[in-house]
Amino acid sequence: MRLEDFLLDHFSSLSKMYLRDLVKCARCEVNGRHENIGYRLRPSDFVEITVDHSRGTAMRPEKISLDIIHEDNDVIVVNKRADMLAHPSHRENSGTLLNGLVYHLNREVLTQRREDAKTGKKSAFRIPQSAFIRPGLIHRLDKQTSGLMVVAKNARAHRILSGHFMKKRVEKRYLALVEGLVKPDEGTIDAPIGRYHDLKHWSVKSDGKHSTSRFWVRERRADTTLVELEPITGRTNQLRIHCEHIGHGIVGDTKRGGRQFSRLCLHAYKLAFPHPSTHEMLSLTTDQFAFPSP
Repeated sequence: MRLEDFLLDHFSSLSKMYLRDLVKCARCEVNGRHENIGYRLRPSDFVEITVDHSRGTAMRPEKISLDIIHEDNDVIVVNKRADMLAHPSHRENSGTLLNGLVYHLNREVLTQRREDAKTGKKSAFRIPQSAFIRPGLIHRLDKQTSGLMVVAKNARAHRILSGHFMKKRVEKRYLALVEGLVKPDEGTIDAPIGRYHDLKHWSVKSDGKHSTSRFWVRERRADTTLVELEPITGRTNQLRIHCEHIGHGIVGDTKRGGRQFSRLCLHAYKLAFPHPSTHEMLSLTTDQFAFPSP
């Protein structure tokens, strides 16, 4: 069993990203040594983790209004709003998409807990592991980016969907409102992306990783252009970096050539992937989406 799978099985109240951070920050040791998340455990291994409970790292269920586009026994597809984190972080552990999904997927158990409290029955603080449904994030969107995200409702679906993403069997399309008038009706952006010495700033870099995006002009306005974008590769902030690289920063992206605006004008409007059970292509869109006028 991999270390990551072991942690997910034994610490179901903690988010996957938080557990990964524990390993990355050397707060998880195997036999007194720091191992990576993919380390394969042996029967005699001793695993020790250090959790700061004061940071509120548990996947706390919160009743948050979610725009659910599709749901079945294996997957749930949500239209995430802008300015919402996908999962809790050390700085922000409430009001995230994951908090809302934990509530949504476990609402029957939570309702029963409230009923038990009213009648004086004892109720465990955490959802029992046997009844707990863990929402498995397959991919992420930036906090400022809105749009479609697929989430697995069980371990099998998570494993299969993760494989689809790794093997590039998933189609993702975005809408973006960019600065200026984009002249060509369509094009391909090939520009390597990497991090500079501060390890925080991602940008086009000659020795970066190969990165490719496609674009199609949907509408030219007075001083902005609505474009459709497809990331062929999946680098951090790829679409925002590539739009800046061609001289058309995304409206709201002030760090990369966009004007100040009420939101980042980037929306994941289409998501298509093979369903983990039926294996048929499931294609979902938010065609009616529109950015406010700057």
